[in-house]
Amino acid sequence: MARMTSSARPLLNRRLAEFGTTIFAEMSALATSTGSINLGQGFPDTDGPEEIREAAVRALRDGRGNQYPPGPGVPELRAAVAAHQERRYGLSYDPDTEVLVTAGATEAIAAALLALLEPGDEVIALEPYYDSYAASIAMAGGTRVPVTLRPDDAASADTAAGASHRRFRLDLDELRDAVTDRTRLLLLNTPHNPTGTVLTRAELTEIARLAVERDLLVVTDEVYEHLVFDDAEHIPLATLPGMRERTVTIGSAGKTFSFTGWKVGWVTAPPALVGAVRSAKQFLTYVASGPFQYAVAEALALPDDYFDGFRADMLRKRDVLAAGLTDAGFSVFRPQGTYFITTDIRPLGESDGFAFCRALPERAGVVAIPNAVFYDHREAGAPFVRFAFCKRTDVLEEASRRLKAAW
Repeated sequence: MARMTSSARPLLNRRLAEFGTTIFAEMSALATSTGSINLGQGFPDTDGPEEIREAAVRALRDGRGNQYPPGPGVPELRAAVAAHQERRYGLSYDPDTEVLVTAGATEAIAAALLALLEPGDEVIALEPYYDSYAASIAMAGGTRVPVTLRPDDAASADTAAGASHRRFRLDLDELRDAVTDRTRLLLLNTPHNPTGTVLTRAELTEIARLAVERDLLVVTDEVYEHLVFDDAEHIPLATLPGMRERTVTIGSAGKTFSFTGWKVGWVTAPPALVGAVRSAKQFLTYVASGPFQYAVAEALALPDDYFDGFRADMLRKRDVLAAGLTDAGFSVFRPQGTYFITTDIRPLGESDGFAFCRALPERAGVVAIPNAVFYDHREAGAPFVRFAFCKRTDVLEEASRRLKAAW
């Protein structure tokens, strides 16, 4: 029998054939090679609270977490997650049966979809969506069904923020029409990356009504829960009638405490759903981030002053970059949440976000991400570009100067 070679059969299985090197890796490499300011990938350029970093050091020195931690996560962190959900949202979870610690939110998403989908099940996701959503649905053998958030026509100026009040909005009729007999699950993200939209109570109420009516599971990515601005409010879907028993809520320490490299995330859900996700998760990393789990347990118990101060600091940075981008000629969507700003490049005479972002490092010494990578319908995202503002203020000001000088 002839030996099979790569020319006879592709090495990468067909479910993942559309996924190559991520745009984040490409843009970060461009930032390094050109010495550009990297406003593409969403990681801070400063560490989080010193006392939390010291808590991790203490755990290392005390030998806590240096070996495999318990599969569901260390008890201290599971108790802290449950206490956080109760204190912030009035949601009561049993730390022993309804909390699962994961290697960041990315693993939580993958494990949830691998656990809850059968091949051929349809998953509705709000487009544009974080790129791991599409890959995780594919690995689970599901079929993704995008429902596109579209920019509205409102454009009232806000001179203080240097941006308009335009928002990417969900068409609830389109969402309802997307549900079929094959729909198994809704995959939501609020506050929403990359658009910065925060779903309103009215929108979430309609989503909850639809989920109950059609008996759908919901996986909701709420990693930016503490980054909501202006008059926006983060409302966990699980707080709405009929939703706690069908919702897998995903949280993460990285975005809230600025330790993205620690990779500590969690799932909260009823016991049956947590048990299902744990069954998949144990064959992914099994366990991870042992000493950091103890530190994050302490972080979640920080007083409200920390969370308020963190949000206020990011709000100031949002406004610095929004003003700088507006001054450089971009049309700016002022985000209600997250630490990303979506811009429209058409006022600059550009319409291809990929070409724009690949040329931007040489032209302006700044790196951004083309939003089209977050779309199935690439043309819908073609003129939009995302910038991260989770950087030092002086870095954002320098990036703004460079961008203005380039046009």
